[in-house]
Amino acid sequence: MRTKFFITTLFAFCLISSQSHARPVSYPGGWTFMTMNDVDKNSVHIHYTPTPDYSVGWRHEYLRGPEANADYVQMNNLLKRWNKKGSQANLYLKSGIGVAYDSDDVEPSAFTGIATDWENRRYFISYENRFFYAGDIDKFAKHTGRVGIAPYIGDYGDLHTWLMLEAEYNPGRDDDFSLTPMVRFFKGADMLEAGYNLDGGLLLNYVHRF
Repeated sequence: MRTKFFITTLFAFCLISSQSHARPVSYPGGWTFMTMNDVDKNSVHIHYTPTPDYSVGWRHEYLRGPEANADYVQMNNLLKRWNKKGSQANLYLKSGIGVAYDSDDVEPSAFTGIATDWENRRYFISYENRFFYAGDIDKFAKHTGRVGIAPYIGDYGDLHTWLMLEAEYNPGRDDDFSLTPMVRFFKGADMLEAGYNLDGGLLLNYVHRF
């Protein structure tokens, strides 16, 4: 039922079209809807950007390992942006505080981590870490990196395509290292990512800005 909900929501939003990146801070006054689905969790995140330096919003996660849910107030801070001729790099701090709960327990929960990326019109590279604590329900520290290449260079307003490879290291998981080939599409205000983890498991992410 949960998987059906996320897929239905994703394709409903894909009908909307208007340049989009998976940025944790949008333009001032902008709202962003994100749904992220992989082997570890399903999540929904809605945030508002008051200034170019930060965004604040609500995040819900279903954690597959402990079969638990979590709700947070999340803040994303743009620590530094480097704008160069033909390329851009960013450094963010992403943090949240709230509660995690399963059928037996409710625990205070929090997470924090940095995210950084660099891209031009042909190449993309990123790194992100996440330090998560939810008492007896779950705790972990994981690291995620991506590399990507655009097979063609589109104009403004075109459908843009990226071929990417994601590597993740999570020492708290039985299979602590995983690789996920994926493809990213974005057009206007919408971005879709789809991939398949080599250990088994679908990755499906969607972002819409409005």
